Amino acid sequence: MLTRPPYPSGIEERFFNRDLSWLAFNERVLSLARETAIPLLERVKFCAIFSSNLDEFFQVRVAGLKNQIDDGILFHGVDGRSPEQVLAEVSATVRHLVVEQEELLTTIILPALAGHGIRLVAWSDLDEPTCERLTKEFRQRIFPVLTPLVVDPAHPFPYISGLALSIGATVVDSATGDERFTRLKVPPLLPRLIEVDAGGTFITVEDVIIAHLTELYEGMDVRDPFVFRVTRDADIEVDDEDADDLRQVIEEELRRRRFGRAVRLETVAGVPDDVVALLLEELELRAADHFESRLPLDLTCLQHIAGLPRGELRDEPWPSVTAGRILAAREADEPIFNLIRRRDLVVHHPYESFQSSTEAFIEEASRDPRVQSIKMTLYRTSADSAIMRNLIMAAERGVQVVVLVELKARFDEAINLSWARQLERAGVHVMYGIVGLKTHAKVAMVVRDEPDGLRRYVHFGTGNYNAETAGMYEDIGIFTCNPEIADDTTRLFNHLTGFSRTNWYRHLLVAPHFLRRGIVDLIRRERDTGTNGFIRLKINSLADADMIAELYEASRAGVRIEILVRGICMLRPGVPGLSENVAVRSILGRYLEHSRIYHFANAGGPGAPAWYVGSADLMTRNLDHRVEVLTPVLLERHRLWLEHALGYLNDDDTPHFTLAADGSWSRRGRVEFVDDAQERMYRWAKDQQARRVNEGNPRTGSDSLG
Repeated sequence: MLTRPPYPSGIEERFFNRDLSWLAFNERVLSLARETAIPLLERVKFCAIFSSNLDEFFQVRVAGLKNQIDDGILFHGVDGRSPEQVLAEVSATVRHLVVEQEELLTTIILPALAGHGIRLVAWSDLDEPTCERLTKEFRQRIFPVLTPLVVDPAHPFPYISGLALSIGATVVDSATGDERFTRLKVPPLLPRLIEVDAGGTFITVEDVIIAHLTELYEGMDVRDPFVFRVTRDADIEVDDEDADDLRQVIEEELRRRRFGRAVRLETVAGVPDDVVALLLEELELRAADHFESRLPLDLTCLQHIAGLPRGELRDEPWPSVTAGRILAAREADEPIFNLIRRRDLVVHHPYESFQSSTEAFIEEASRDPRVQSIKMTLYRTSADSAIMRNLIMAAERGVQVVVLVELKARFDEAINLSWARQLERAGVHVMYGIVGLKTHAKVAMVVRDEPDGLRRYVHFGTGNYNAETAGMYEDIGIFTCNPEIADDTTRLFNHLTGFSRTNWYRHLLVAPHFLRRGIVDLIRRERDTGTNGFIRLKINSLADADMIAELYEASRAGVRIEILVRGICMLRPGVPGLSENVAVRSILGRYLEHSRIYHFANAGGPGAPAWYVGSADLMTRNLDHRVEVLTPVLLERHRLWLEHALGYLNDDDTPHFTLAADGSWSRRGRVEFVDDAQERMYRWAKDQQARRVNEGNPRTGSDSLG
């Protein structure tokens, strides 16, 4: 593990740097590839995720730092570092991590794969018959789509798109001695890994192309071919206050993204210095922006190997179960609305199925003749979404459907634009949110005409309405028809789709106007109980300085604070006189821990706990610049479910990482990465389902925590 450098003296000692904290998270991801108890192909997957995370980090965070430097911003963040200092430390840390990944792959992972007959080979490793077969494939399937570009007085240096693989070389005319630099883009639609044989041997497509470069530069001497890649600023900044048509502005920004400033140059090792200097000059980069690799570039391609159908090298499948009450209702041929009307329903994904709960809720609503309207928010979804198709079907049969589509969801803008167009064509009322804010809340409301009048059924989620990620992300969903919460939800949608200034909610904590003050109030109530106080937070990131200061004050008052954080944590735990009562741990595993759970042991009065779940992290952007919702968990049986889940995560025996006051993370818990918190949670969820089906009363569900 990396040990962070000491912080300057002064108030900034209270905070870790956000970007370095994120890199520490990615280091924890990479460390899972070292866990020998994790199946081999899953360890390969973590190597690929590490690379994918790093790409996005450069596209957004590093690009932002460079923009701050260019704009002359000298502001020192709460950690006491300037943008230049952060960029320098980021560069040093990334180099360390990339070397660590290379060593892990070359000395452990790739040899272990070879032991199971899975190999990544070079052209020089192939025998003659295999070379002949691949040459034929090259001429038939690859050669026709290649376009070499030469750099000379008549041909300026070509534009190089972000994250595209390129092959550079020096081409010499043997007759005249003229030299030219050439660039050849590897078309992204080509398969990155080409199967050499059915046994699991692969070669990169760029290696095959390099072996045949003379066919592209006939009559020329091709020298020093190499692979390189450029990372560009991919963030989109939209001033929607000045946008006449937000959809058109986003479309224009997506086109502009392709031409964002270069922020990183990656090359394979051994590229001549003069060639590197040429690339840096043309891309307007510094030597510090150049990163070399001894392995193929863009190791996200390892996901292909990680997905091989080799069951003995993969995790044991954990098929999601249908929540017990939902399964009982299905067997009784009851609509999901009946069981929600009897009692609120909580589902825990992916242990409990997203398809049989959230998707089924929208599907039933889209077909139910009693349903009058469906309203929901959409932050991220899949390109092939059953929920979106059902909303379209509902609109086409006359149901009033309103969808608030967030067009500024980073890297999902194109998918959301596509769905917005399809929804509008079907007659759905599509809105694009509130000016100046991203709508990150996950909320759906169905209005149903029932014999005793209209009734509103509401779903709140900690995760997106995306069936693909719902199978990989751990999240919580709550279904309710509680009239007071339904009133709050109606008020929320009126605020989102209309022109109103909602000034109160009875139960919901809604950003940007009420969430910050609501959480501060909960923390302070706990602080006022002194040593009887207890706060538990399960969040993705903790990066808001004012919230951290509130937690420090609670710790000073004797409140015990347990923080489960997946990614960024700027709070320093265990500092005498500041945070000695704060413990921070991180859980990584098969699933991405994504739910946000807030527990305050005495916030409802002495010994009366308050529980909330939702989409908001303790980051400034969530608290002040987004529409977020935390909803209370009101039923005791649902609180017990959350208590059970947190119990697994906080068990000292389960594999986890703990954060020290110096910024270092340490692996703790059982040495073997087996029977971890997620596995125990899955088996408990299965047991709950079986108990519900075998013993439960489908009318009361008295024995089910869900």
